[in-house]
Amino acid sequence: MKTFMDENFLLPDESSRRLFHDYAAGMPIIDYHCHLSPADIARNAKFANIAQAWLGGDHYKWRAMRAAGVPEKNITGHPADYETFLAWAKTVPQLVGNPLYHWTHLELRRYFSVDDVLSERTAPAIWEACNAKIAGAGFGARELLEKMMVKAVCTTDDPADSLEHHKAYGASRATRGDSAEPLMAPTFRPDKALAVEDPKAWKDYLGRLGAAAGAEIRGFSGLVAALDARHAAFHELGCRATDHALVQPPGRPIDAMAAEALFAKAFGGARLSADEVESLKTALLVEVGAMNARRGWAMQLHMAAIRNLNSRMFAALGADTGYDAAGDGVSARALGALLDAMASRGELPKVILYSLNAHDYEVMATVMGCFQDGSAPGKMQLGSSWWFNDHIDGMEAQLKALANLGLLARFVGMLTDSRSFLSFPRHEYFRRILCRLAGGWMESGQAPMDFDAMGDIIKDVCYRNARSYFDLPGIRE
Repeated sequence: MKTFMDENFLLPDESSRRLFHDYAAGMPIIDYHCHLSPADIARNAKFANIAQAWLGGDHYKWRAMRAAGVPEKNITGHPADYETFLAWAKTVPQLVGNPLYHWTHLELRRYFSVDDVLSERTAPAIWEACNAKIAGAGFGARELLEKMMVKAVCTTDDPADSLEHHKAYGASRATRGDSAEPLMAPTFRPDKALAVEDPKAWKDYLGRLGAAAGAEIRGFSGLVAALDARHAAFHELGCRATDHALVQPPGRPIDAMAAEALFAKAFGGARLSADEVESLKTALLVEVGAMNARRGWAMQLHMAAIRNLNSRMFAALGADTGYDAAGDGVSARALGALLDAMASRGELPKVILYSLNAHDYEVMATVMGCFQDGSAPGKMQLGSSWWFNDHIDGMEAQLKALANLGLLARFVGMLTDSRSFLSFPRHEYFRRILCRLAGGWMESGQAPMDFDAMGDIIKDVCYRNARSYFDLPGIRE
């Protein structure tokens, strides 16, 4: 009988165990997409208790608590405290089969050395044990990253942001000369510059963007110039990727004259038709893609997520509080048209494709294969199993789709996509699943029993491919 989540958790055979323990476990982490607070990293923020660190902004856990019948007043109704923690502890035993069950116990073990199973009965002792650790040395936000061997985190930032915390942290890190401290790089997320569905809000945003870029935006070319100015400023602070939240990829390329006309119409306050919105978004994304190509950045397209379905709770709590869902599948036609518009100009950057709809893996893998051009290994990437898919079945499905239709050996690996500083054992979870899959191929004779060769692939997928692909400044070893 197996012990719950022992050292060989998710590793059923000798090959998978050897791949994980000898090759994967000791690799550092590049978390190239997350939503951590730059301010918290810069000031090495301390948390008052485990509830604040664990439950203060984690909408994955909030959704589970709501499903368990926990009233909102015990979830988001006040700053996270023991009452919130106890509500979570009562929920956890009901989560068997959900990745949150495994993540919860990995996090308790890796950060706090707590091996007990969390429940209403064990909650008081676990609360005290975790809080004693949090109150001591080594549990600031930055130190939690170091504890998990995180070499770099890439936060998610608006082009109009001042990036003051990135500047302050970068300056202090350079002064200390401590290469063990993780790099914090921004990620350029220009979604609001593309949000032309609401002309008034969009025009207001362009005012903020123009102020940040030191220019007045009055036309399409002016918007592109402002975005490029901020793109250059982000590059100086280590940014090497853009990120784009798209329900569907826009796939209606237009020329510069048509783009100027649509900009003028929206800037004047008129609502664009659905086709016009798609056309203007396509034009803007193609221009951002060109910026990425010129500066060697990657372009991350997060697709098929529909947001804020519960209007009453959105009005009460705002965005990113657990009311989003997987959308309809990605249009291969539109995605292909968008990538082709960039490729036709000779300005197709490195691209990572994600979908919240797990049925899209094979579709995206075949589309991206049409745009591999030999200019960079793994230039076009099938992104990791994202959000509602980052569980055992979802990760295996993504890995198998990539292996079947592309090159698993060139995959840039896992990310947290998280707002929690306690989320980094998700990388371990992914690595165990990866090693189980690869070890299974070795055990069944589908791959040779060559641990040096397969171990190199494991190391590449866990860390080295991301290091090469993003080429973040100072991350060389």
